[in-house]
Amino acid sequence: MNQPKQLDSPLFALLRKDDVTAFNLQRPKNGPIDLAGGDFRGLDLRDLNADEVDFTDAYFRSADLRGVDFRNASLEGASIAHAQISGAYFPPDLSADEILMSVNFGTRLRYRTR
Repeated sequence: MNQPKQLDSPLFALLRKDDVTAFNLQRPKNGPIDLAGGDFRGLDLRDLNADEVDFTDAYFRSADLRGVDFRNASLEGASIAHAQISGAYFPPDLSADEILMSVNFGTRLRYRTR
């Protein structure tokens, strides 16, 4: 099992400092952003622009994710245990049951296979 990591990335550092506004301004305009395996536990990530961000295997325990649009982000293997998710959008390949299992029990998110 992977443990949450402190990533060596200036964008990750901004999120760890609760500076979502600076993250949104400094993020690249095009292309994916690799934040896989990152430790986002307890952070307030409301207003985060999560478009094309790779959050594979990330930890969001008790994070505030209200209103975040994850539709174009990768959340495979992420855990959102006890996170606040009201108004958040999730990728269409994540079932509601999968999301609830992760919020309630900390299971890792698994995408539906087609």
